[in-house]
Amino acid sequence: MNRDINTGVVRIMREYTGRGPTRARSVIDTNSVTVLLADTLTKGERRLAESGRAQQVLANRHEFQNVMRDELVKLVEDVLERKVIAFMSDNHIDPDMGVEVFVLEPTGAEPTG
Repeated sequence: MNRDINTGVVRIMREYTGRGPTRARSVIDTNSVTVLLADTLTKGERRLAESGRAQQVLANRHEFQNVMRDELVKLVEDVLERKVIAFMSDNHIDPDMGVEVFVLEPTGAEPTG
């Protein structure tokens, strides 16, 4: 499942931005999935950030994440056969990293307390 989520997230990002992250690692917990990404920025985004436009790059990435949201959520729902009830995403410029967080609908089988 981790591999399917990792490769799917990288594929979707590549389709939208023209280049996917070079590393992805997912952690699947009881009610969440966190995907850590490395080396996410395109060459153009790196140049913009180096030219003092890091906030513009982050804002642009945020827009991409909003547009990719449905596909990323569907990927996780299909792989895990669980409903995603919340999705959060963020990027960091230096070091070049990103994170995608999916909160899963509780199954009712989780331990209490």
